[in-house]
Formats: sequence, structure tokens, C-alpha cells
Amino acid sequence: MHVLVTGATGFVGGRLVPALTGAGHEVRALVRDPSAYDPPPGVEVVQGDLLEPGTLAPAFEGIDAAYYLVHSMRAGDDFEERDRSAASNFAAVASDAGVERVVYLGGLGEDGDDLSPHLRSRREVEMILADADYALTTLRAAVIVGDGSASFRMVRQLVRRLPLMVTPRWVTNECQPIAVDDVVAYLVGVLDAPATAGETYGIGGPDVLTYREMLARTAEAMGRPRPLILSVPVLTPKLSSYWIGLVTDVPTAVARPLVLGLKNPVVVTDDAIRDHVPVELTTFDDAVRKALAPDAGAPRPAPGGSPTAGERGGRR
Repeated sequence: MHVLVTGATGFVGGRLVPALTGAGHEVRALVRDPSAYDPPPGVEVVQGDLLEPGTLAPAFEGIDAAYYLVHSMRAGDDFEERDRSAASNFAAVASDAGVERVVYLGGLGEDGDDLSPHLRSRREVEMILADADYALTTLRAAVIVGDGSASFRMVRQLVRRLPLMVTPRWVTNECQPIAVDDVVAYLVGVLDAPATAGETYGIGGPDVLTYREMLARTAEAMGRPRPLILSVPVLTPKLSSYWIGLVTDVPTAVARPLVLGLKNPVVVTDDAIRDHVPVELTTFDDAVRKALAPDAGAPRPAPGGSPTAGERGGRR
């Protein structure tokens, strides 16, 4: 199958591209700056920018299926408008080119919840992509654990630097993290599962944990004492993102939407995807150990706020 990957330089995309070639697909990567991307052997690289629709048509020529793995969280306060424009441009060009399948990695969260701005944007992108001529498969994930994930980097650095943490009360909410390798396995697997076309699935690992438990178990994997975590109702996400920016190298513009996302419990309520794509799921502890390993794997996400180079989100 001829497959296009947008977001090929990101945390998930950087692992997906070689997985697709390994599965026998012919892969094309859409990137803004080809000189900054070292593709795996056999991968065709095409230059384009999802915010510049006039640059996109060559990337979609002859494509059977395309992956949408981009977001603009790093771009600042206008990320929702940038995401909206990028998704609209992608959907229009993919429809015109006759693409049959599109696969989108979105964020978990119940539609009836008071979603964070970032999750609302993820859901809006999903609706834009669905309103087109191809069949959309959406996979919704919570925290993706792996080396290069912004959220896992934040967790790791907090554990390393703060034996005592004062956190928002949302730290007790439940989350179902998933290893990045398992996410990639699902992304590749749906192409060979025709019944998944036009469907939406939640994907998660085998463990449901509170954010407090995730911090504690990451500390154990790092060989450090469990941090003392005090949750208080008066600490706002805005204040939390500021102090995270002070004690970690995660930019405040990235930390704020990640912290805001803590208020929404994100647990898979229907594991129907496993009927179509069997994946041997990685435990949270094993995923953390692999993420902490010196040779943890794929290239790290490219810096900057472009939606063609962004790391895929929810809260990653």
C-alpha cells in the first residue's frame, strides 16, 4: 500500500515510518524541511506545509492511505486556529487526490466532559478530518510513554528534581497510559483491518493509574524514593505550568496544556480495537524502563511549533 505520513519527524511519527516500511508498505513522508530529516531507507520525502495548501498536492499523488499525526501545541495561544487550518487543508487535498483511508491519532476523553482546550482542539480536528470523502479511522490515546514524549519528560524531570511536589487536586484522576510501541502497532495494524475503516477506538495499556501513581512508579523505575505529593485545590493549571517550566526543560507553552489535561479522567471504556488488531500490551513499568534506557529508540521530535513537525498529542 502507498502510504503518506504527516508528522514523520515527531515522537510517534518517527517510529511509525520504519514500522510501516517493515510491514511492506511504500512510505512517503511530508516534512517542511527535508534537509533536517534523515529518513529510513526506501522512504520518499516530499516537502510541504499543512498551513500552506498550495504545497500539498504532490505529497498526495498516488497515495492509498495517509496518517495525520500533527498538532500545534508548541505554537502558543493560537494553536487551536493552526490545528483547525492544518486539518482543513489536509482533508481537502486528501479528498481531491482520492485517498481511500486516513488514520488519525487523537486524545482520549469523554465528549460530555469539560475538556481542556487541547483536548477540545483534538476533538475538533477529528470532526474536520471525518467530514471528507475518505474513510477515517481514529485511535484515541491518553499519555503515551516513551523517550521523546513531552509529558513523560516532564514526569521524569519532576521525579528527579523534586522530592516534594505540590500539585493540583487533579493528580488523583485516573489515566490509562500506553507504550509508544503499542501505539505504533495499532497504527500499523488498522491498515490490514478493513473493518476499522470509518470507526473510532480508544487504545490504552493494561494499567489504569492515577497521575500520582504514575509519578511514584516512575520514581521507583529510576531508583529514587517515591516523591511526597501534596494535592491542593487552590493551585491552578496556570501556576502549575509556571513552576513546571522553572524546574524542568519543558516549555511553559507545552506544560500548560499538558497540566490542563489532568482534569479529565482518560480511560478506555470500549476495547473493541482488540477484536481487529491484536497487540501484546506493554505494562506501564516496562514501558517506563524502556523509555529510561540509554538506547530508547527513535529520533526525538524536531523542535519548533510547526503542525507538520509537531509531536502527537492528547497529553503526550
